[in-house]
Amino acid sequence: MPGKSNDMLKESWPRLRAADNNDCEDITRLVYGVLKEYNLNPDPSSTDADIKDIESSYFDRGGTFLVLENEDGSVIGAYGLYPIDKKTCELRKMYLHRAHRGKGLGKILLEDALSKARKLGFERIVLETASVLKEAITLYVSYGFSEYDPKHMSSRCDQAYQLKLN
Repeated sequence: MPGKSNDMLKESWPRLRAADNNDCEDITRLVYGVLKEYNLNPDPSSTDADIKDIESSYFDRGGTFLVLENEDGSVIGAYGLYPIDKKTCELRKMYLHRAHRGKGLGKILLEDALSKARKLGFERIVLETASVLKEAITLYVSYGFSEYDPKHMSSRCDQAYQLKLN
C-alpha cells in the first residue's frame, strides 16, 4: 500500500481473536496449567466441560470466547462469556500464562470482556473464583466488581463477584 510503512502493516502482538474448536486443546492446556500452578484441580466432567466444545458451549448460546495469542500462534490467555440469562453472563476461563503476567495483559482481557458483554446486550456480569487467585481478585475489585452470594458455586471456587454493566 503506497504511503504506509511496513511497520504500520504489521499486526500487534499479542492479539485477541475469537476462539473455535481448533483451540480447545490449547485452551485446556492453559487452563489446567494455571490451575496446577495454584494447586487447584481441573474438573473435566463438570466445571471444565465447557472447554471441550467452545463453539456449542459459548457461541451457540449467544456468548463468546476469545484467546490471546503470541506471534507464534501459542495461546497465552483466554476468557469466555457464558450467558446465564438474557441480562446476565458469567465471565469464565479468564486465565493468563504465568510468563505473561504483570504486563497489563490481564487488564486487556478484562476490558475486552466487559466491552464484549455490553455489546452482546448483557446488563450484569458475574464470576466465580478461588481465594488463592489473589491477583485476579485484585483486578476484578479494581474494576468495580463486588462480592455476592450465588445460588450455586463450582467446587473449586470459594468467592463470587458481580458487576452491573449499565
